[in-house]
Amino acid sequence: MVLLRKLNRVLLMLLILMVYIILYSKVHKVQVPSSNTEGAVGEVKAESAVPHKAAVQKVEKVETMAQVEKVETVAQVETVAQVEEVDESAILVVICAAKERMGGAMTTINSVRSNTQANVLFYIVTLRDSIAYTRQYIENSDLKDIKFKILEFNPMVLKGKVKSDSTRPDLKHPLNFVRFYLPLLVVGHKKVIYLDDDIIVQGDIQDLYNTQLEAGHAAAFATDCDLPSEVVRSMGMQTTYMGFLDYRKVNVRTLGMNPSECSFNPGVIVADVEVWKKQKITKQLETWMMNNVRDNLYTNSIAGGVATPPMLIAFYQKYSDIDPSWHVGHLGWSPDTWYSESFLLDANLLHWNGRFKPWDYPSVHIELWERWYVPDPTGRFTLVRPNS
Repeated sequence: MVLLRKLNRVLLMLLILMVYIILYSKVHKVQVPSSNTEGAVGEVKAESAVPHKAAVQKVEKVETMAQVEKVETVAQVETVAQVEEVDESAILVVICAAKERMGGAMTTINSVRSNTQANVLFYIVTLRDSIAYTRQYIENSDLKDIKFKILEFNPMVLKGKVKSDSTRPDLKHPLNFVRFYLPLLVVGHKKVIYLDDDIIVQGDIQDLYNTQLEAGHAAAFATDCDLPSEVVRSMGMQTTYMGFLDYRKVNVRTLGMNPSECSFNPGVIVADVEVWKKQKITKQLETWMMNNVRDNLYTNSIAGGVATPPMLIAFYQKYSDIDPSWHVGHLGWSPDTWYSESFLLDANLLHWNGRFKPWDYPSVHIELWERWYVPDPTGRFTLVRPNS
C-alpha cells in the first residue's frame, strides 16, 4: 500500500507539471506576424553570384488565395541583372532563351543591339536549369556589354492548360507561353516588345517601339496576309483563322469569328502593359487554353501549335497593325521557301517560324541569319550544317 501511495503521488506531480507546461505555453505563445501578401507575392529572387545585384519586382495586388498561388507560380522569377534600377526610358525587349535554342536567342539579341543607338534593356526569360548557362553565354561573348536581366519562368503555371501531344513538341515548350504573362514579368515599363528567338532584326528597334497602338488596344501584330502574294498562296489556310481553329466545334462557331479573317503571328508583339492588365488578357488566354484541354478546339488543327490560337481569339479584331516590313515571316515554313534577296535585305525583321530553323539543316537564307550569330563560348550550342 505504501508503494502504491508513492506511485500515485508521483503520477499526480507529473500531471500537475503537464498542466503547468500547457498553461505556460498558451500564456507565452510567440505571436508570428502575418505576411504582407502584396509585398511577398511575386517578388523575384536574386542569384547570389557577384557582381550581379538583386532586382526586386512586385506584381499587381491579388485578392484571392487562388490568384495568389497563380501569381506566385509565374512571378517567382530569378533575376540576374547588369542593371540595378528600373530605367523607364529604355526600350524593353523580352526574349526567351531555351537551353537547346540558346544560340538563336543570342543571335536575335545581337541583331537588335547592332542596329540601333537606342537604350535597350533585354529581359531574357529561361527555365531554372538554364540560368547559369544564359549568363555564361552573355558574359563570355561579344554580348557582354548589353543591359539585361535573366528571369526564370516556372512551368507549373501551365499545369492543366496544355494538352500532351506528340505533334511538334517544340511548340509545347513552356517558354512558348511566356508571351501570355508579359504584365507579370514587366515592371516599370508601360510598353514592351516581345520577340521570338528565331528572328533577326535588321532595322532600328526604336522604329518598331514607336508603333502606335490605337486606344483600347493592348497589342500590335503584323498579319499573315501582309506577306508577299506568292507566299500567301503557298500557305493556303495558314494565313486565316480557319488554319488555326477547329470550326467544326460549336464553341468556336459561336464566337462569331470569320474563318477567312487574316491571322497574325505573335512572334513579334508590341504591347501596352497597362491596357493588357486592364482587359485581363492573360486570364482570357488561360481560359481558352483550359477550354482547349477540355474540348480540343485547336490542338489537332492544321497549325499544330497551341500558343497562337488563344491569342487569335483574345485579340480578334482588337489589335493594332505593325508595319509589314517589321515581320517578314515563314522563312522556316519549308526548306524550299524563298524570297528575293532584295526583298529580304529591305525588310526590318526576318522570322524563321516553322520547322526549319536557321541554326539547323536544312534551312533557307541562313547567310542573313549567320551575319548576327554569336558563337557559344561554352561550346554547347553548335550550328548544324551539311558538312558538320
